[in-house]
Amino acid sequence: MAVAKKALQIRLPPLPSIKDVIRLYKLRALRELSQNFLMEPRLIDKIVRAAGHIEGNVVCEVGPGPGGITRSIINQAPRKVILIEKDPRFIPSLELLADACKDKVDVDIITGDILKTDIAQFIPSDVKTDWMESPPPVNLIGNLPFSVSTILIIRWLEMISRKEGPWAFGRTRMTLTFQKEVAERMVARILDKQRCRLSVMCQTWCNVNYKFDISGAAFLPKPDVDVGVVTLTPIKKPLTNLPFKMYEKVVRQIFSMRQKYSIRGAETLFPEDVRKEFALKMYKMADIDPVTRPFQITNTEFTRICEAYNEIIKIYPEFENYDNRAPKAKIQVDDAKDEVKNK
Repeated sequence: MAVAKKALQIRLPPLPSIKDVIRLYKLRALRELSQNFLMEPRLIDKIVRAAGHIEGNVVCEVGPGPGGITRSIINQAPRKVILIEKDPRFIPSLELLADACKDKVDVDIITGDILKTDIAQFIPSDVKTDWMESPPPVNLIGNLPFSVSTILIIRWLEMISRKEGPWAFGRTRMTLTFQKEVAERMVARILDKQRCRLSVMCQTWCNVNYKFDISGAAFLPKPDVDVGVVTLTPIKKPLTNLPFKMYEKVVRQIFSMRQKYSIRGAETLFPEDVRKEFALKMYKMADIDPVTRPFQITNTEFTRICEAYNEIIKIYPEFENYDNRAPKAKIQVDDAKDEVKNK
């Protein structure tokens, strides 16, 4: 079996090392784009191995830079590699790789911002699988810039909730790098000091695994923090079917007062005149103790709170778009107050 697997690996022709490529094309990491190059081949291969079996798969790499991880991906003989790179300075070095494997792997190089790029249009339609089946032969891999990593994962989670983009093809898996502290937050369980909004959102829609750390010293230039490698696989049956933005709003507001009783953050979901009454009503409906702190609430309990909130805004739709950070405006709440008192 091992012999067969080795035979299917791709041998690239002799190429300049990544260090030589950086020198050859006069590349440097730009601080304003949060760029850091991973230089050690052993660690690069470890990231790609964390993605699992990618031979014959469609692999989308986010932010390939000079192409270190790309080389390791190509060596595993995927069917197709899609490279999304915002910085045009790296395109010549990526084209060098694409040319080196042109008869063995199909490589698409897309110059664009991952936050504005529709990956799905580059994925072959025949890889699609049913959501309840095993994940499709599609992988997202990326050494993400710190500046966009949290924004991107929240956006992708919303796409997962809608089964859009790469998740229109099934439960597409992700292998991504994050600032170590962010990675720890993503996997944090109840009572963990790192537990936050990101923990709940990731775990509501995905199985999240923290694979390993990479020292900041392995990158050029060396960042001030270490890096964590995380894999995410969408859950067959997520903990909720509620609209993503509504769910995220409730979780965000509850964690906005992290060290206080969780009901204090929940109160900010409602106008000042009725917030105490409605927050208590919501917690009673969800069967949650009001003096529980945010990091003590389980993912299932957060779902119950969100479901209670959803029931309330069905009756009082004027609360749905309430934003406690917006300029104060007079809201008619007399009827709502009377309703609370009568129940």
